[in-house]
Amino acid sequence: MKHLHYHTCNLCEAMCGIEIEHCGDDIQAIRGDKADSFSRGHICPKAVALQDLHNDPDRLRHPVKRTADGWVPISWEDALDETAQRLHQIQEEHGKNAVSLYLGNPTAHNHGALFTLLPFTRALNTRQRYSATSADQLPHQLATYKLFGHQALFPIPDIDRTDYFMVIGGNPVASNGSIMTVPDVKNRIKALQKRGGKMVVIDPRRTETAKVADEHHFVRPGTDVYLLLALVQVLYAESLVAPGRLDSLLDGKKALEKLVAPWTPEKAAAAVGLPAAAIRKLARDIASAPSAAVYSRVGVTTSANGALSAWLVYVINILTGNLDREGGVMFTNPAFDILAMSGLSGDTGSFDRYRSRVKGYPEFGGEFPVTTMADEMLSPGLGQVKAFISHAGNPVLPCPDGSKLDRALAGLDFMVSIDFYINETTRHADIILPPTGQLEHGQFDPIFQAVAVRNVVKYTPPLVPRPEGLLHDWEILLGLTSRLNRLKARTRRSRVKAAATDRFIRKLGDRGIIDLGLRLGPYGSGGKAMASLKKNGLHTLPNVAWRLLRGKGEGLTFKRLQAAPHGIDLGPLTPMLPQRLFTPDQRINLVPALYHRALQGLPVPSAPQENQLLMIGRRHIRSNNSWMHNSQRLIKGKGRFTVIVHPHDALRLGVEEGADVTVSGSAGSITLPANISDDIMPGVISVPHGWGHDREGVQLEIARSTQGSSVNDVIGTERVEAVTAMAQLNGIPVTLAPVTPCQ
Repeated sequence: MKHLHYHTCNLCEAMCGIEIEHCGDDIQAIRGDKADSFSRGHICPKAVALQDLHNDPDRLRHPVKRTADGWVPISWEDALDETAQRLHQIQEEHGKNAVSLYLGNPTAHNHGALFTLLPFTRALNTRQRYSATSADQLPHQLATYKLFGHQALFPIPDIDRTDYFMVIGGNPVASNGSIMTVPDVKNRIKALQKRGGKMVVIDPRRTETAKVADEHHFVRPGTDVYLLLALVQVLYAESLVAPGRLDSLLDGKKALEKLVAPWTPEKAAAAVGLPAAAIRKLARDIASAPSAAVYSRVGVTTSANGALSAWLVYVINILTGNLDREGGVMFTNPAFDILAMSGLSGDTGSFDRYRSRVKGYPEFGGEFPVTTMADEMLSPGLGQVKAFISHAGNPVLPCPDGSKLDRALAGLDFMVSIDFYINETTRHADIILPPTGQLEHGQFDPIFQAVAVRNVVKYTPPLVPRPEGLLHDWEILLGLTSRLNRLKARTRRSRVKAAATDRFIRKLGDRGIIDLGLRLGPYGSGGKAMASLKKNGLHTLPNVAWRLLRGKGEGLTFKRLQAAPHGIDLGPLTPMLPQRLFTPDQRINLVPALYHRALQGLPVPSAPQENQLLMIGRRHIRSNNSWMHNSQRLIKGKGRFTVIVHPHDALRLGVEEGADVTVSGSAGSITLPANISDDIMPGVISVPHGWGHDREGVQLEIARSTQGSSVNDVIGTERVEAVTAMAQLNGIPVTLAPVTPCQ
């Protein structure tokens, strides 16, 4: 008998509602859910590929252990016991920081994993922590931490009501948002234009988003900071600064004016590649629009001065009166308020509390940048990393100098991966612990609901029951946590405390944690309970939780959420300042000290040399980093692993359409076909990331059949972002040469 199941696609940031027609485990059709309160029937190719991932024969369905004779099955009890014992033994012998943890992009898409990460990281008690953050959005988080007091308090473009939408280094038509959960973005852009609004894209490539915009301006990669400084300079020089109602909350306006005074459009024009007149017009257009939202993404944050650039984007929104107002950039008021919950423990963010052993790079949010992850494994001495844990990550492909990391992982004493694939990273593991798949556990998105362009909430149950022999991510992490705590417990009190935490989480389960968060949230009935937690501390949560969950509750609960399979629309974004600020004085300092220092050392821009090529990445709507290339539905069609070259550069270098070329950088070289197009500006080339599945031992049949190498085998770890030392992945100087027949 056919059944309809309403689900949420979690293969990108859009939270698209989908309708799955199935007969038991047999999926017969996947369509957009027209009744979904947020995505309104929109669906992208990734959602249709869910059935490929669900039925993938390469997917692991039980724990495995690497032996001299290959991978062999192992029981969950033995796998968890051996993993905890090996990790504990290595920390006992070499120190707590001898164990390293890496969290991949899909971790943020799994509510169960998110809910159990805190006790797990506390049980590990290591400073050697890493994540995809430092190859992606770290500068945004640093800016929100310094300006607004919380590393995850992102201002989100109010795209449905804005009059002027500027996108810098982002491609939401391909990504469906990214720190802006926005399904059906194409139709939202059309609606903006239909009501008389305007969309402007600033990018070295004429992206899919640029092609539907009203204006597109080419700029040289890595020069965003000079463009943004010039925009702010014009705002001050032409008396266009008008913060509106937030003016009384701002500190540092005069200091900022003095800092940007030298950065005129004329000074920036040659380096940026835009005439000074065009820069002035952009500043005036932002300031004169009835409402405006300036948004930047990975093209900006992974450049040499991404920290300054991300900060300046928020500053422009503030100075033009577009922060926390309808049509500007606003703060989501999520039903499950992860920001308020983290604020209870004081965990709102951190920067540079301590530095890495080898390179002396600063921590951010308790993590070091991935640019030093391999160094910490390869460099001998006190504190050398001997063991590695990866959760839902494949850093060999998305991190710079993947070949170096490959070598580092091969030399570890022990490695464990929580993953259901044997990929370029997990092939080095001693034990792999495979969790349930996307359709085998419930779907709730506390992070992406917290950055959505509307206040929405949705939970979808699993399509099928959990298969026998599999555990959910949260059960795996909790199993390791409880074992590590028992092994490390020195006193009876610590053993009792660890056991109590374990019982509390197991009794709640992932659904119970959702219920508790909803009741404590702004639409729940737990206002008094939240006040009690703020007053008495997070350690009182178990007692507060049981009292709150035993009550019927007048507001939003998990039971009410379950009764709304298409989600609940909680309304448009609304002004939330100053109450939403996490700064101690509930004010906004426009010029935090670290940005002041960084500006003092910013070099004067110069035009690039004529023979220099700058490499940027690109994203495709049928992909998301490296974790969707084993789906035939997603990789079929015209090959996407090409280098885009401008016709002028192709002519100068003797490159022909479709012919193989070699791209070389500080870490190595890759060969790929050329795509000659004026969609890229002269002097710039574009290579997609996430490819390169041909390493020995990878057990992904479809992915291995694709043509493509890892662009991060070209990019070295020596080029880092100036303030945070995170990965610089855009604006990389490279050489390009045609492959001759004798090669």
